[in-house]
Amino acid sequence: MNNKSTIISTAHYGLLAGIAAYVMWGFFPVYFKITQDVPPLEILAHRIVWSLPFAAIILYFRKQWPQIWHAARNLKTLGALTLAALLIAFNWGLYIWAVQDSQIFQASLGYYINPLIFVLVGVVFLGETLSRLQILAVAFATVGVALLTFYGGQFPWIALSLAVSFTIYGVIRKQVKIGAVPGLFIEISVLFIPAIAYLIYLSSQGQTSFLRDAPVMNTLLIMAGPLTVLPLVAFAFAARRLRLSTLGFLQFIGPSLQFLMGVLYGEKLTTSILLCFGFIWVAVIIFTWDAVAAKKG
Repeated sequence: MNNKSTIISTAHYGLLAGIAAYVMWGFFPVYFKITQDVPPLEILAHRIVWSLPFAAIILYFRKQWPQIWHAARNLKTLGALTLAALLIAFNWGLYIWAVQDSQIFQASLGYYINPLIFVLVGVVFLGETLSRLQILAVAFATVGVALLTFYGGQFPWIALSLAVSFTIYGVIRKQVKIGAVPGLFIEISVLFIPAIAYLIYLSSQGQTSFLRDAPVMNTLLIMAGPLTVLPLVAFAFAARRLRLSTLGFLQFIGPSLQFLMGVLYGEKLTTSILLCFGFIWVAVIIFTWDAVAAKKG
């Protein structure tokens, strides 16, 4: 009875952590809208710089520094994480720009179709096979993207770039045996010197938004660190305690909230966007249903 109670309690906390992670990711557009006056590349640099000390604190309390030392001695691991760092920097930068450029719908679409891109990568590169429902889900998603492209006259390059870059990032990270936060710490370490150099350059040119008698903005830019690391810590906590099917369902909280943010910030809901998301939502439902059914089977 006690063991069963412990399992339920563990899953309960895992579920709360998973929801918290995706809710934080879902509300990211609010942060980038508040910091709208700061150029995307500068926000990206602050996100990298302030994430490093915060991640170091997390590593200290979780006693994960040995993973850093082990990875640092493996050139193959360092090479993979360097490539992952470049991909995540591109992904973050494009997302920041998309939100500031009032392209939240496209950003949301990118993270909706991301799981489907993962499936396609498994088929094309790993020789995996699709179930009938997965084929149907991919077909609905393809129709949705095609409608937005041809009927709406808007090729969703932002959405596809976000989805593909994050998928490749995920595949690389899956091959590297290292925890979420230690891996992020090494990735940020790779990006830290270029980021701090860029901020120093902006300061020397008098173009920086930081330390210019604007304490609120200074605080917001520093908060980019914990806002980057905390959702990942919550996700890592959840991933160890929840079934993959549950995580698969939770991952759609983020883009759903992002879509809502797009509505609240007044982005235009055209017929083509509604049709596209309609097909994507059907694809998501089919995909999730298939994942749950496969888990039960």
